[in-house]
Amino acid sequence: MTGDGNHNHEPLLNGLRRRRKRQRDWERTGERSLLRSLGDVGALGWLIVAPMLGGLALGRWLDGKVGAGVTFTGGLLMAGAVLGGWLAWRRMHQE
Repeated sequence: MTGDGNHNHEPLLNGLRRRRKRQRDWERTGERSLLRSLGDVGALGWLIVAPMLGGLALGRWLDGKVGAGVTFTGGLLMAGAVLGGWLAWRRMHQE
């Protein structure tokens, strides 16, 4: 906190600007279609699932090569889940 009483309100102001822009966009274009909303949900789901499936496949292959049981499978599956969650979070905050 500074001695002059000024606070950094930039995050709050940015949030208000984004909300105002979304409201103006909605007033201009109207409600999104059901198909568009379902498409967005499907794309978001695949952003999470695809890295997990990739990690699962790579982990199974590595475990088969080195005979490590499910060591690589578990680790790469979790890494895929983290990556997918991050990709989904990033996508949601772009709009």
